Amino acid sequence: MKIIITGSLGNIGLPLSKQLIERGHSLTVISSNPEKKEMIEHLGATAAIGLLSDTDFLKASFIGADAVFCMVPPDYQQPDQIEYYKTLGENYKQAIIESEVKRVVHLSSYGAHLPAGTGFIAGAYHVEQTLNTIPDIYLTHLRPTYFYYNLLAFIPMIKSAGFIGTVYGDIDRLPLVSPADIAAVAAGELVEAGKISPVRYISSDERSCNEIAPVLGRAIGKPDLKWVTLPFDIVQKNLKDSGLSDEYVSKILELGQAIHSGKLQEEYALNIPVPGQIKLDEYAQEFSALFHAK
Repeated sequence: MKIIITGSLGNIGLPLSKQLIERGHSLTVISSNPEKKEMIEHLGATAAIGLLSDTDFLKASFIGADAVFCMVPPDYQQPDQIEYYKTLGENYKQAIIESEVKRVVHLSSYGAHLPAGTGFIAGAYHVEQTLNTIPDIYLTHLRPTYFYYNLLAFIPMIKSAGFIGTVYGDIDRLPLVSPADIAAVAAGELVEAGKISPVRYISSDERSCNEIAPVLGRAIGKPDLKWVTLPFDIVQKNLKDSGLSDEYVSKILELGQAIHSGKLQEEYALNIPVPGQIKLDEYAQEFSALFHAK
């Protein structure tokens, strides 16, 4: 099969590309970074260097493909995150229609069933809705849960304060996911010739914050590490004092409140998938290496 991968060779794109190439598929990887060209070609794929904002480039890249993996790469420099998602969703729609590609696998997120109140994830909702309007395609939305590597953002707090503190914590539960497990599911979906699932949830493990903290703590030599729920105004002040934009602070707090209330997980709880291979204890070793490297 001829398959197109967007998102370059990131945390998901790299293992996904390797798996598809190993299975003998013809792969084109789209990247906005010219410096990735050599690495892409070294893997055995074709590099398509261009911008996702360029619909003519997308269309040209998609033409002749049997399947395409669509994702919206994070870009926190965008002044309006939701509009950024909406724009790329429309670009993907136009390119898919004009190129006549039929199999589309979209990297979305858990919580994307909700139109608002989920911070950055509301952008994924809008992309899903846009892609759903494309006629005569086989479309699957992948909804992974809380990425393990998001935990890395707490390293400075652990080092300075000795604990993890957010607007969610303690007994709040987090379904966690490894990019490697996302890549494995995406690889299978892109070549699926049987029944197509419109939505697939992906998770690797599930723990409460009270359970996550000591696993990470033991790995870094802080077995008493705690994850506490802090008041909204304290977290808001700390985020603003760190120099983050009002847009980013607003979205990250909204997302945290959706986790704390359980709202983000409502649909996931009705569709809990078979867990992936990478468990929290395994990821904790990677977390430890990066903790001590910083």
